[in-house]
Amino acid sequence: MTKLELLAPARNAETAIEAVKHGADAIYIGAPSHGARANATNSLDDISKVVAYAHPYRVRVYATINTLVYDDELASVRDLVCRLYDVGVDALIVQDMSLLEMDIPPIALHASTQCDIRTPQKARFLADAGFSQLVLPRELSLREIEAIRDAVDVPLEAFVHGALCVSYSGDCRASLMATGRSANRGECAQMCRLPYDLIDGRGKRVLQGKHLLSLRDMNRSMYIAEMAAAGISSFKIEGRLKDVAYVKETVTYYSKLMDALVESNHGRYARASAGRSCVSFVPDPANAFNRGFTDYFLTSTQPDAGSMANMDSPKSVGRPVATVGVASRGNRITVKADHPLHNGDGLSYYDRDGQLRGFRVNRVEGSTAYAASSVDLSKGTLLYRSRDAEHDRLLAGDTARRKIDVKVTLRSDGLDILVADAADERGCSVSVTHVCALQTARTPQADRHQAELSKTGDTIYTVSWVDDHVPDVFVPASVLSALRRGFVDALDRCARTTYPYDYRRADSAGRCFKPTLEADDNVSNRLAQKFYERHGACTVSRALEVSDRGGFAAPVRVMTTRYCLRRELGACLKTSGAKNLSGPLAIEGHNIRFDLDFDCKSCRMNVIYMPDCSRRNKTGAATRQGRI
Repeated sequence: MTKLELLAPARNAETAIEAVKHGADAIYIGAPSHGARANATNSLDDISKVVAYAHPYRVRVYATINTLVYDDELASVRDLVCRLYDVGVDALIVQDMSLLEMDIPPIALHASTQCDIRTPQKARFLADAGFSQLVLPRELSLREIEAIRDAVDVPLEAFVHGALCVSYSGDCRASLMATGRSANRGECAQMCRLPYDLIDGRGKRVLQGKHLLSLRDMNRSMYIAEMAAAGISSFKIEGRLKDVAYVKETVTYYSKLMDALVESNHGRYARASAGRSCVSFVPDPANAFNRGFTDYFLTSTQPDAGSMANMDSPKSVGRPVATVGVASRGNRITVKADHPLHNGDGLSYYDRDGQLRGFRVNRVEGSTAYAASSVDLSKGTLLYRSRDAEHDRLLAGDTARRKIDVKVTLRSDGLDILVADAADERGCSVSVTHVCALQTARTPQADRHQAELSKTGDTIYTVSWVDDHVPDVFVPASVLSALRRGFVDALDRCARTTYPYDYRRADSAGRCFKPTLEADDNVSNRLAQKFYERHGACTVSRALEVSDRGGFAAPVRVMTTRYCLRRELGACLKTSGAKNLSGPLAIEGHNIRFDLDFDCKSCRMNVIYMPDCSRRNKTGAATRQGRI
């Protein structure tokens, strides 16, 4: 039986707790430093609170330390790992190989998506080197996932929902080159979300002010079964910068899908945690922040034109809900609504210049909406709901309870001794006794016994079944309450002492997956270099973050992406549409120029930073002293 894990993001302790309530099997949360989202760090006290809340449900907590580490930070990172281990974190999601060379506690290590595990060879090397779980690139197809599954003996993790990086994760340096802020240090400036002009081989600006590299959000909810069959056991939702409402919506939605998968494949799959969530709303990921959806490359390595990017806006547009019935100028708008509008809704639309605009609805009266600000709308303008006020009010409340199922046996163990045996779905079994004068009752007592033993209140337990072996015995309510409190406390203690921690795997790796490591292999400190050299790497180049590179005067490949702008625009070089867009191509914007190189043999696009054509940030690219 394969245990399936729904892995939820948490920007803070509050979000983590809500993710647990709504059905997550595991949480990933930023450590106090060195997480790939520098704005989503958490204190050790808060992480400890998350662990204390999650572990009774057998929900695992993973802390992210998935940035590059510099030489002068090695000691502080080691200390951080020790403290995370002490508060009970289950595993660390890491990018830097220095952690494999450190003298740290035997905490489990997961290879972050920043490790860029594109091939079965690299996956096998990292699994043998000691990683307990591998986070696969978002770009992989089902067939490529299967090939990696066949090469390793550790669980595989893959993203199923959320924002997409246009570049292979860990292999993007656009932000570093353009602003000095490295994505591999958690400081991505999101260059891919900016508008650019597309320049063809004749110098013509074919497109202007379009978000040419801004991908839609991932939604693979239709392919959970196929991903599980291909070898994925951990299904990851992106979003450590997202709010609580987003996490509630997406976690509930995917948790229900995974429950359905388990139920329809009885005996093949099981959820990795315990407890059933009872949720008070109907989830729909379209209600949460999204830029439109794509399943990316999961089912096709050459998807259709126009299926991946949202070039008009990097913002959450929302779902279409109405059209403008009469041209409107001012605050009063006549609408033809396909879905009911609510007071406080946020509506968005594209203006005559193709720019995304938005306004808040103060109130709705019949077919008339009154905007909080003046608008200028043409008849027939499509209105999208970017904020559903009614749904937001619902999600702002207490929307879920998660309970662990308990079965109780009530019996007598000799004269005047009453026993309650309790067993829960975590595998915890306890017995509690109470000395009590047992007297035969005049009326049946089974219903009363069950009612009293089932009053678990605000605890995490729910009693689904009572096997009453003394249905004709009168037991005072106070005795039944004492037995109930006793088995609840005993189950808590049993769960704490039997919690199944995972631990660091031994390093049994042979030679490195390749003999020469380049700058894009992200070696940024002496311990990472030692790790690769110990495994047979002959040459280990320095990461750009710790390299001068002569001030980066030469062009630098800053992205390799499976997303192809030509294919997206219907101008793939392998099709007749190629003639519609003459090369070579470049994109410009914000005093930055990127040349585009199309590797048709591998079906990849390379994005090249052109320093001679870009006005550098005043501080230049980030460099670091204390180099390897």
